[in-house]
Amino acid sequence: MITATHFHAMIIHFPIALLIVGFLSEIISFIVRSIFFRKVALYLLIVGTIGTIAAFFSGNAAADGMEEGVMGKAIALHEQAAVFSLWFTIVTAFAYTAIWFFKYNKTWARMACLILFAVAITAIFRTGYLGGQLVYKHGAGVELALPNFNEP
Repeated sequence: MITATHFHAMIIHFPIALLIVGFLSEIISFIVRSIFFRKVALYLLIVGTIGTIAAFFSGNAAADGMEEGVMGKAIALHEQAAVFSLWFTIVTAFAYTAIWFFKYNKTWARMACLILFAVAITAIFRTGYLGGQLVYKHGAGVELALPNFNEP
């Protein structure tokens, strides 16, 4: 049976990858001045933001009941980072969408959005690092049982 912890682990990697590739696409669009890469960056940012929202709520469900002790402190730190990442990603997506929708192509506005995107990616990296610490250092979501090899 799939639990909230399994579901969180299954979906969290998609928004991370989408946002990183979207950020790289935006950098490429600045270098080669390509509208294609700007569109790719916008679409990946939007889809990655939706994935970030799903990952946040699945992570909240996975952390229910683990508020005590060292694990609770590590989860609280990861959750704080996730809240910051979530809101910063949403703000970045709205800023990019507004610039695209209103066709406001001033260089300073695009650079400001690129900086927002960079901060969002940095926040995502930090959140992912803290999530990795939960699993690999504290054993969160790890089932500590060996399979029964005697069963057919």
